Amino acid sequence: MAVPSTNVGLTDIQTEFGGSNPISLSEYYSGGPLVPAASPAPNGPIPSSGQISIGQFRGAAAVVSVDYLIVAGGGGGGGGTGCCSFSGGGAGAGGFRTSFPGGTALSLAKGSHPVTVGSGGSGSSSPCVVGTQGSNSVLSSITSAGGGGGSMRFTGGNGGSGGGANNFPGSGTGGSGNTPPVSPPQGNPGAAGSPGSRCSGGGGGASVAGNSNKNGGNGTANSITGSSVTRAGGGSAGGWNYAAAGTAGTGGGGTGGSGLANGGNGTVNTGGGGGGAGPINAGGQPPLSGGSGGSGIIIVRSPTGAPMTASPGTNTVAPGPCGSTIATFTVSGNLTFN
Repeated sequence: MAVPSTNVGLTDIQTEFGGSNPISLSEYYSGGPLVPAASPAPNGPIPSSGQISIGQFRGAAAVVSVDYLIVAGGGGGGGGTGCCSFSGGGAGAGGFRTSFPGGTALSLAKGSHPVTVGSGGSGSSSPCVVGTQGSNSVLSSITSAGGGGGSMRFTGGNGGSGGGANNFPGSGTGGSGNTPPVSPPQGNPGAAGSPGSRCSGGGGGASVAGNSNKNGGNGTANSITGSSVTRAGGGSAGGWNYAAAGTAGTGGGGTGGSGLANGGNGTVNTGGGGGGAGPINAGGQPPLSGGSGGSGIIIVRSPTGAPMTASPGTNTVAPGPCGSTIATFTVSGNLTFN
């Protein structure tokens, strides 16, 4: 929706921005109660005071200022191998970006906006293949990057948070987090295992990097819905030679396989990274697989309670605290402001 680009009248402006009768153009100064300062106006700008004309509203569109939480899909964990009994690295969490509390809100025009919720990456069952990176989550101009995959070999995958890797005999590196870079950072790096150890490092989480002792980095708590929930934890690495796996990062990270076991999956709709596989023995055992990453989530909060709908029906809109409205997207769809 927008004000027509030709033959504009006061009723067209009222239809787009609201207001009461009789219509007065002085109600529609930019930054006032009816026209947010961020409203796009191709023939404007719409003035905030002084002289104002109908022509300045041609093509103008009302906007809604919203807070957001955008979490991408977590990466897939690294596979294990019987060659020297290496375990797989934990995967990185999906990128975690939010404006709540205290950040810069997102201005969205009235009408429909596509919403992409990233899926989790697949775990690897090969020592030579890094787990798949998670998919990005996207709302308008904000993109959170999928988490980097874990690796049994020497380099973890890059992403929102980086994947863990092995470091035997001492040349391994964890994947980089906050890739591509944004401010504030959307995640942290993964780790390589301790030099000389056959265990890999943990994947990075939204608030803490993975560590060399197999543990995944912790996620970040956020209360955009009114309740504090932690998301985007890194997956932990598998345990070598029947040893215990590392501890998964809080916020949905998958736990690595202990001994001869597959890695655990990241939790759905948290963006948690998948856990790395334990090692396999040399007796012809089928390859062990890293866990899949958890899918992401997008939450939109309208502080003013602006009417909105979310499709398809799997996604929800509900009243939030302090007169707000909360739209929660667990799958890709459309966000519409009426």
